[in-house]
Amino acid sequence: MEGDTFSGLGNGTQIDSKVVQTFQKSFVQVQNILDQNRLLINEINQNHESKIPDNLSRNVGLIRELNNNIRRVVDLYGDLSSSFTKSMDASSEGDSSGAMKSDGKAGHKRNRPA
Repeated sequence: MEGDTFSGLGNGTQIDSKVVQTFQKSFVQVQNILDQNRLLINEINQNHESKIPDNLSRNVGLIRELNNNIRRVVDLYGDLSSSFTKSMDASSEGDSSGAMKSDGKAGHKRNRPA
């Protein structure tokens, strides 16, 4: 599978399978964190509705955990964005070198006059 390419963007751009695996791994991490956040939010709501002092005190820690999870999701999306940009830059550099696209046509960039 390594070294395989996918042309999943619909415009002839090829993506390395390693990049796709990295994206999938990151999206699974994000989804797991979001699932955990849903459980945290439910527990926070139940504690709040109960108005029991110990439960309300416990919410402080739960809300901190929720905030940390949100930071992790933001970081993961930032890393994904950066990785995607780098892979697209590398892909477009490959196209400009005359590499063959998935449609069988050589990729050449047009130079625009300044």
